[in-house]
Amino acid sequence: MAKSSRIARGLFLLLCVLALRVPSLAQFEARGQFLAQSGSGPVSVAVGDFNHDGILDLAVVSDCCAGTGVAILMGRGDGTFDPAVVYAAGDQPFSVVAADFNHDGNLDLAVANSLSPYLTILLGNGDGTFRYGPQSPKTPAYENYVTVGDFNNDGTPDLLALSLSNPCKCISVLIGNGDGTFQEAINTETSFGVQTLGVGDFNGDGKLDLATAGTVGASSAVNILLGNGDGSFSYGASYPGTEVEPQAIAVADFNHDNRLDFAVAALFGGITVFLGNGDGTFRPEPEYRVTAPGWVAAADLTGDGNVDLVVANNESTLGNAGVTVLMGEGDGTFHSAKYYPCANETYYVAAGDFNGDRKPDLVVANYGGDNVSILFNTGAVAFSPTMPLNFKKQAVGTKSNPQAVTLTNTGTTALRIASMKASSEFGVASTCGARVAPGAVCTISATFSPTKQGAAQGTITIIDSASTKPQVIELLGTGT
Repeated sequence: MAKSSRIARGLFLLLCVLALRVPSLAQFEARGQFLAQSGSGPVSVAVGDFNHDGILDLAVVSDCCAGTGVAILMGRGDGTFDPAVVYAAGDQPFSVVAADFNHDGNLDLAVANSLSPYLTILLGNGDGTFRYGPQSPKTPAYENYVTVGDFNNDGTPDLLALSLSNPCKCISVLIGNGDGTFQEAINTETSFGVQTLGVGDFNGDGKLDLATAGTVGASSAVNILLGNGDGSFSYGASYPGTEVEPQAIAVADFNHDNRLDFAVAALFGGITVFLGNGDGTFRPEPEYRVTAPGWVAAADLTGDGNVDLVVANNESTLGNAGVTVLMGEGDGTFHSAKYYPCANETYYVAAGDFNGDRKPDLVVANYGGDNVSILFNTGAVAFSPTMPLNFKKQAVGTKSNPQAVTLTNTGTTALRIASMKASSEFGVASTCGARVAPGAVCTISATFSPTKQGAAQGTITIIDSASTKPQVIELLGTGT
């Protein structure tokens, strides 16, 4: 079975719309790949500050192989991450969500295991490490997805789980006890095979509802489940769909009317927007054509106050793997779809400011590899190649041949470069000078001169006018 039909199709992490003070041009460049687990096939990422240092960290899960777990990558504040520390989970973990389940002020993790009938709970210690919770909550099936919300309005996070091969054909809510444990699952039967869902209060009654999408015979449908406030749901409005294999739903207010809307990504279709009427009903809008959307997230990428959409393009055979950005007009419509190439089989994307410049960057889970990619919101700078420079093996006391990165100023004004420095054991030279004209290209060359045996990791740090924080090129090598 092809990977694109094996991988599921919609995580429900409801991404917050990022509020930015200074509007900026959203221009993304893949600037580094970071190993999650060798041979793992990452499919889901939770973003959060796990050690209270004000820097975003990552929790990555992978489903391809037995023995995979949760990889924790601690952010350094410049868009790079420390080597992963892996915690075991159930068999083939498939999605992960972060929230404070035991009210201690630290972010915890819940993991859905696609071949184990329980959720894995990892309680945060507040320093970037985790311990296993006192309970692995049982589920009625092998769950592919998990998301979080307060479904009974008691102020404690609850969990919602969904299986793509669910024998009870239901959505399960596990009410949190506030100590990291959860009550027995409350199951709501669904009228069709739900493949993805989004969470929000769609009718303004203060209770969380669900927008679900899935397959009905040879076609698909979108159905609204209205929350009863106790972890169960009642059937609401239903809409026939043209979406084929719905993958993900992003929920946000797209048109500034204080009513939640949502967008559905379909693997063999595109992006369909549903604008909310505020009473639990919606107005379907025309579909936006996007190649193989495997995931969609909502965020204000430019700081103009409008919600934009970012799509992970789950396509490797056509060479279109990467992300597509649809810019929001603020009236529920989107324009200027722009594609940014990335690694193969990009199944998931999330937004976050990973380098502290107050502009949202992107993290992409590369199912076709064993890593995640970071795409910086650079504004007007393009780098090629976008992957780390790897010098592999080099004898101690010798200097490697140079490896080059091309810098292109894609903006309309001159790029000013204040400084360019390399980490110890690496060297840098450049033809860029202090200014790079609009449209101009220059070369940055790096070398590796190890002083000791073993793996070395560093960066070229560039301070320029494209960002308020340094931009980095990741460097790897091994002294022998």
